[in-house]
Amino acid sequence: MNSNNPIPSKGLKGLKENWRNDVSAALSVSLVALPLALGIAVASGVSPMAGVLSAIIGGVVTTFFRGGNLSINGPAAGLIAAILGGLVVLDGNINYVLAAIVVSGGIQTILGFLKMGRFAKLLPSSVLHGILAAIGIIIFAKQIHYALGTSSDADTIIGILSDVFHKLPEINPFVFLIALVGILVLFFYKKINQKFIRVIPAPMWVLLLALPIVFGFDFFNEHSISLFGKNYVVGPQLLIDIPDNPLDSIMHPDFAMIGTSAFWLTVLSITTIASVVTLASARAVDKLDPYRRTTNLDKDLVGVGLSTMVSGALGGLPITTVIVRSTVNVNSNAKTKWSNLFHGIFLILFVLILAPVLRSVPLAALAAILVHTGFKLASPKVFKHAYDQGVEQLLFLSATLFITLFTDLLYGIIGGILFTLILHMLLAKVGVVKFFKKIYKSGSKVYSLENGTYDVKLKGIANFLYALRLDKLLNDIPKGSTIRIDMSQTRLVDLTIMENLIEFKRIHDNDGGDVKLIGLENHVASTSHNRALKIVTGRVKKRITKRQIRLQKLAIANGWSFEREVDWNTSYLRNFDFFDSRPIEMKNNSLQGLDKENNAHWEIADIVFDEGALLALEVYETTVQIVKLPTSIPRFVIDKEAIFDKVFNRVKVLSGSKGDINFEKYADFSKKFLLTGENEDAIRAFFTDDLIRFLDKNEIHHIESNGEALMIFKYLHIARTDEVQNMLTFALDLLSHMDLKKTSK
Repeated sequence: MNSNNPIPSKGLKGLKENWRNDVSAALSVSLVALPLALGIAVASGVSPMAGVLSAIIGGVVTTFFRGGNLSINGPAAGLIAAILGGLVVLDGNINYVLAAIVVSGGIQTILGFLKMGRFAKLLPSSVLHGILAAIGIIIFAKQIHYALGTSSDADTIIGILSDVFHKLPEINPFVFLIALVGILVLFFYKKINQKFIRVIPAPMWVLLLALPIVFGFDFFNEHSISLFGKNYVVGPQLLIDIPDNPLDSIMHPDFAMIGTSAFWLTVLSITTIASVVTLASARAVDKLDPYRRTTNLDKDLVGVGLSTMVSGALGGLPITTVIVRSTVNVNSNAKTKWSNLFHGIFLILFVLILAPVLRSVPLAALAAILVHTGFKLASPKVFKHAYDQGVEQLLFLSATLFITLFTDLLYGIIGGILFTLILHMLLAKVGVVKFFKKIYKSGSKVYSLENGTYDVKLKGIANFLYALRLDKLLNDIPKGSTIRIDMSQTRLVDLTIMENLIEFKRIHDNDGGDVKLIGLENHVASTSHNRALKIVTGRVKKRITKRQIRLQKLAIANGWSFEREVDWNTSYLRNFDFFDSRPIEMKNNSLQGLDKENNAHWEIADIVFDEGALLALEVYETTVQIVKLPTSIPRFVIDKEAIFDKVFNRVKVLSGSKGDINFEKYADFSKKFLLTGENEDAIRAFFTDDLIRFLDKNEIHHIESNGEALMIFKYLHIARTDEVQNMLTFALDLLSHMDLKKTSK
């Protein structure tokens, strides 16, 4: 978080100070939430209005009880499989499932009051992603036939998927056209940089672009359309069913099955998935929060539990923290929890105003959104990301996925955990009894040194079962302390523990502390990823790539330093706006040197960072240069100016925000570059004629000043050695055209 951006106030004071930002963000979120809520409800086998009702309750009710700041609450795609499974075992009666939802919400509320939120950390990350991938495949299988205008009578997910190929000759081209347009929009939306398009979220575009097809081919009256000598039926049965009075959608739970095992199996499935998804999403949103606030996970359980009880009692779906909508909320510059309330209010207005339009939405459009959602949950990127973290993580994910698909969600979780434990035992090369002794009686301790430093000695086996004990070990260390966490005496450190340690470092460093992770030199991993599972083997020879050899030679030739190992100290990068809500996974291959002419230290390093999280996750690799300046300069950001930035700059100015800073004397420069910053007078004084002319004749880079340093990058890929040299040349030339003798912020 930048020092110029104080943490927003809480409660009513925060509402009063930040309502403009929160209302603006909520509008964007609600435009995403409406089509997703409709689609999730249809996919769950319930009324479309049940999804919207759940989203409204997630905004209007949950906000007042939860522990999060920027998260959005509502129905989640991850619960579709649990609801469908409940319908199967509870005789297809939705009222019995609603009763299970109410009881599930009550259990979550109790778990929150008992401060049991921390137990979500015991679920290995790869098992969670395996469950989500399985849910993605289930969603895809259930919805692909709606997108094609076909149907399947198969009893298994594999059978439903195989029917896709058998039913290809039966595809309804008018239904498929709607779905195809929607899927293309969802896949290519992020590649479109025009802001007038990006103002409306992709899911809403799917609905809007479907309407001309619905009206053009008159889906409101059942009839046949002939194409290539074959007749295809279209009609109102292909549109979503919304009653004239939305209140007619309200249903009530029936507790008649509460004494059966099927009922409690449904309750357990919903509670487990909803709790894990909520807590995992809440922690993910914390990483995106530019103000580095931390969610109270126990209060979050209480919040979603109470609202789930209300939702189930009125015919709605379980409430969770939803990551896609939360990511939109963060990216739309929300400030406080009230954006969640406002998004619920907007949804009420949409239902009241847009009910006639919603009745024109085809099921194929919702199917397109859900097919895309299912694909993202189980896309090749998911498996590649797991493999990048270690081949063992791919095995954990895959085992969980297959067990879930051939049994159910609960067995998938249990099976995934058991498979993970067995492989951990094999990697640690110890017996069962000794394995658990090395977890629960490892002898790990915290030592307080005289200079105020705390040494944490981790021993034995540090895997996901040790997560709660690790929390207890670290919780008593005062904020702002210097901490060294030594893992040299561990036999195995798994990905879950590495994630928790990195999260602890992030939070502790944000509070003014300094956490160093040491003692892994004698461990080996199947990948160079900083969170990969590590086992002790004795000192190992680390492999070096050809690019690292070239960078090392470049450093030696020029008298620079080069460090190819992963560096945990990346918190300083969050002082730049670009990384405010983009968590950094790792930094390595760091070149460092000194520009003697300007007395400026510089570093060029490879960065892996995330945009979004979980379902909304996009992982990027780039090479970034940081130049620490000898004096203070104004804070600013320079980027390429897109064709519609002028229009949206005008909107920002009218709303009271700072817009693009233009120079009348250099019109071409102002057309080419988007220059923003808070202190316009200081920025204008800093951007001299010489600096403007230099930038104007060079290729566009992202250049950001945080007042004390510059961050410069051009490529969204790892730079080649020659590109690294070009980056440095550009930066040094840039410094020579800056007047660094002035001190101004």
